[in-house]
Amino acid sequence: MAKHTSITSGRARRAIKMGELASQVGSSYLWNQLRRPFLSAPARDRELLETHIRNAQRIVEGSQQLRGAFMKLIQMLSIRKDLLPGEALDVLRATQSNVPPMSYATISEQIRKEIGKRPEVVFRSFDQTAFAAASLGQVHRAVTRDGVDVAVKIQYPGVEDTVEQDLQNLKLLLRTLQALGHDVMRQQIDTAAVYKELEQRLREELDYVNEARNMTEFGRRLGADAEIMIPHFIKELSSRRVLTMTYVDGYPLADVMGPEVDLELREWVAAKIHEFAWRQILEFGMLHTDFHPGNYLVSHHPRLGVLDFGSIRRFPEPVRKANLQVARAILSGDDKSLAGAMVRLGYLDRTQDAAPMVRIIHILFEPMRVDHAVDPIDYDTVGKAAKVGELALQNQLYKSPAHSVFLIRALVGLEGITRGLAVKTNYRRIFADCVERIAG
Repeated sequence: MAKHTSITSGRARRAIKMGELASQVGSSYLWNQLRRPFLSAPARDRELLETHIRNAQRIVEGSQQLRGAFMKLIQMLSIRKDLLPGEALDVLRATQSNVPPMSYATISEQIRKEIGKRPEVVFRSFDQTAFAAASLGQVHRAVTRDGVDVAVKIQYPGVEDTVEQDLQNLKLLLRTLQALGHDVMRQQIDTAAVYKELEQRLREELDYVNEARNMTEFGRRLGADAEIMIPHFIKELSSRRVLTMTYVDGYPLADVMGPEVDLELREWVAAKIHEFAWRQILEFGMLHTDFHPGNYLVSHHPRLGVLDFGSIRRFPEPVRKANLQVARAILSGDDKSLAGAMVRLGYLDRTQDAAPMVRIIHILFEPMRVDHAVDPIDYDTVGKAAKVGELALQNQLYKSPAHSVFLIRALVGLEGITRGLAVKTNYRRIFADCVERIAG
């Protein structure tokens, strides 16, 4: 098999790899259990953490060999600071970068199969070198026959054929992370809800017709906002596995992070990306769940460019309204309304004491509860997560409704971007401005 030109496939080959992974992971936990009686308590805790991390590393290495859908799935888990310790996240984040592109011959053939002709015929020019490569596909710059600058996203051949096996690998990974979350973070992870949500989002991401539909809807909803750039898809040059869209120019969001970047620009970006997040959750009821810097550009105007509309979570109207109730309760200090909203959202049963859950929301949304400038660097994310985990464990707050999985992922990603921008500002006022503009 030529290097970087295909995805490991074939039921037998992938089953063997899955079996090897399961055997290695299982053996390592057995060895850990055999050693525990002979170790001191601190040594037991340290070795258990090391075992969890080593197994996460094994699974990541397996995903790099398998590539494709499984790699995408663990990328989706790689920012869950609310569930996993930093050491595990560092392992999972290894899949976020260094994905080698496939050969141009492979990509050219995929375009021929999907569009009917090779890129040299379809486009006026087509850059044979990908400018972005990820787990499910890669992106090339091109110019259409009528002179429009475009980005062409091509799905790797064979990805869909591996989905079922990759979802089985995900179950293995989730069992490892469930043990890790319980033993290290003292949290119960509802792996069934996480698995179901990840499976649904993965299947959506494999369908570029669905992504084009998402892109169009975001463009319609944000069309009046001159500070947001959404690409337009070109229907005649797109298919289920090829997506051609207008090219959005700008600096990667990561390039505007850091103290050396103009403070005024960073302040604008921090306010804009928070506004973008809250409008989606509280006003639109649909969420661009990939909140990481690679999906955003900043132009010199400034304007915020948004990329990759494959993973979009739509919330039923009762969920959107309940999230809005939470937001209003946070701003007004109405803990009774906050508790009622958490019941409506499925985090609490009506018979449960709501006080611990209210306390958790107070901790997580602390910057939105205080009417003064907050420095995100001073927000102790790890300490807050540990306190939340302790409260959840003590009060058996284990309910994790399906709609929460990608909402939490997006909010954790937003918090990471906020820390990277390092802007000390009044985040409550940004939050309140968004809430006040929403009718209901």
